[in-house]
Amino acid sequence: MTSTSETTETVLDQDNPFVRPSTLPYELPDYTAIREEHFEPAILAGMAAQRAEVEAIVTNPDAPTVENTLEALERSGGLLGRAGAAFYNQLSADSTTGLEDIQERLAPLFAAHEDAIYMDVRLYERARALQDAAGTPADTAHLLEKLLTRFRRSGIELSGADQERLRGLNAQITTLEAAFGRKLLAGANAASVHITDEADLEGLADDAKTGAAAAAAVRGLEGWLLEMQLPTHQGVVASLARRDVRERVQQASETRGADGGEHDTRQTLLELVRLRAERARLLGYEHHAAYIAEDATAGTTAAVNEMLARLAPAAVANARKEATDLAAALGTEDAADALLRASDWAFLSEAVRKERYSLDDALLRPYLELERIVHDGVFKAANLLFGLSFAERADLTGYHPDVRVFEVFDGPAGEPGLGLGLFLADWYTRESKRGGAWMTNLVDQNTLLGQKPVVVNNLNIVKPPVGEPTLLAWDEVITLFHEFGHALHGLLSDVRYPSQSGTDVPRDFVEYPSQVNEMWAWEPAILGSFAVHHETGEPMPAEWVQTMLASRQFNEGFATTEYLAASLLDQAWHQLTPEQVPASVDDVLPFEAAALAAAGVDFAPVPPRYRTTYFNHVFGGGYSAGYYSYIWSEVLDADTVEWYRENGGLTRENGEAFRRKLLARGGSQDPLRSFEELRGRAADIAPLLVRRGLDA
Repeated sequence: MTSTSETTETVLDQDNPFVRPSTLPYELPDYTAIREEHFEPAILAGMAAQRAEVEAIVTNPDAPTVENTLEALERSGGLLGRAGAAFYNQLSADSTTGLEDIQERLAPLFAAHEDAIYMDVRLYERARALQDAAGTPADTAHLLEKLLTRFRRSGIELSGADQERLRGLNAQITTLEAAFGRKLLAGANAASVHITDEADLEGLADDAKTGAAAAAAVRGLEGWLLEMQLPTHQGVVASLARRDVRERVQQASETRGADGGEHDTRQTLLELVRLRAERARLLGYEHHAAYIAEDATAGTTAAVNEMLARLAPAAVANARKEATDLAAALGTEDAADALLRASDWAFLSEAVRKERYSLDDALLRPYLELERIVHDGVFKAANLLFGLSFAERADLTGYHPDVRVFEVFDGPAGEPGLGLGLFLADWYTRESKRGGAWMTNLVDQNTLLGQKPVVVNNLNIVKPPVGEPTLLAWDEVITLFHEFGHALHGLLSDVRYPSQSGTDVPRDFVEYPSQVNEMWAWEPAILGSFAVHHETGEPMPAEWVQTMLASRQFNEGFATTEYLAASLLDQAWHQLTPEQVPASVDDVLPFEAAALAAAGVDFAPVPPRYRTTYFNHVFGGGYSAGYYSYIWSEVLDADTVEWYRENGGLTRENGEAFRRKLLARGGSQDPLRSFEELRGRAADIAPLLVRRGLDA
């Protein structure tokens, strides 16, 4: 097997905390001992160790068996897995310049390491020899099928010269993805809007204003700092009364990555798109989007295009109707000022919502306190559905002082033998954390190695000063439930093989369980439990709750259109051939505009949720040509919500069925089969159309 780093030291110091599995509960990484300098040598040694383990598999003189080939491969890479999981979690959640430098050095080595394994014809032939083995368990047969597919998609059938070219492409692509993420994080921090006149914050809630002052103080600035969230839409815009300040924030958001300076991402993303297209062609695909779709539940780009095209016209029509209402709310006689801008939408929609439903976020926030939502909302729903309980472990340390560690029990907390895993909660934004919200695994559940799950949820909530409560907007409540849905997918996994654990499912299926979990934020028994005034203890007024329920489709045209625009942009870039990729950075924004116009979603007041230059999901993350996954998964989600309602809603019986038939299965079988076993049939798009107001 070809070495990925033959000149690199691969003998690991025995004092390195990754040298052996952690002795902490559930193999939680020992963050009291881990230092930045430990990551790189552990990862390099881990690569060397896994190469040796694979070499032992392929040179085994015994005939291939499930145990000496498939399971041996699943057992390999323990050191690399430990160090890599901890490193990439730290890189996303609490990055430093040193970690970013390590990532840039390691990115091409990781690509080469994967190539060395999945282009090894000896390993491929051993796996192929198992295809006709009689009596193979279903999960093992599925593992073998996916492994052989991975070999083929990794270029095992290419000529030697083409394999070398593919190795080079993979190394360049991973390096560029790392560079894009690094530029974007720095650019987002630089784009933060510094406010020096408190009058410019008119309309902003006191707790949000206090958080902005704290953010400024962290950077040594006077006044207030409005930090950038990852999407185009910035939450503070809904509250800022001054139109010029809203426009300033909007422009700072939309111009990220296109300023021509050190944080400009355009050259990076163009090269990335071209190399992805070239790799797809080398592997026999029309374009990168086709390469991605084949390994997802969608199957083809035609299926993706058909769904997006079906939804877009109705979504934009709804958005235009909503815009008419908002334009009237501008209330100006100046024709130039009467034009609705993207920076007006959130503020005016909040005003219209307040008028139409007599409710606004400022009224809701005192009733939406983080600690109460976590314990009496998120955790309570998990208890009622799945019988889970949670106990905070102050004796266990996370990777940052803000991280809280909870032990999860499959029954009453503290009962011997019922420990299920660990849940790490990292709620607050900081300069070192990338934008958005996400879940990741530090340890994958599997019975092959006897490991239980350790999962992490990250959000980007503004941290209040010490002693002040953390009050949320309703969108942040939904995000909290959503990300915990991912955590449940990891925690409730019950599979044999590490590579099939929890969220190790196709990209366009992974969002489905998390989207289902959002429904419990609206459940009366749950909402009534957590929506309590943080000072008085009074429940949220019943009429407010009813008003919230009645307003669920409000602004849905905007939400669907901004999402679809981003999804269509992703497809437009990744359905290009190498020759079609624009040559100049000056062509990036014109290409984007033309793609949006061609798809019929070029509506200026509703820009894409992510514009090209800060679309980290597809250029820095794992969603390239796969951002459609959220709406694809929502078809399953909306249909499952109907299943819950048809069967009595929030019950242990329903939770147990969802757990055993779907969450526990992870990637151990075709995930659509798991859905059909739960629902009794294939998915129906009708509930989604009704939910988003597209059924007309």
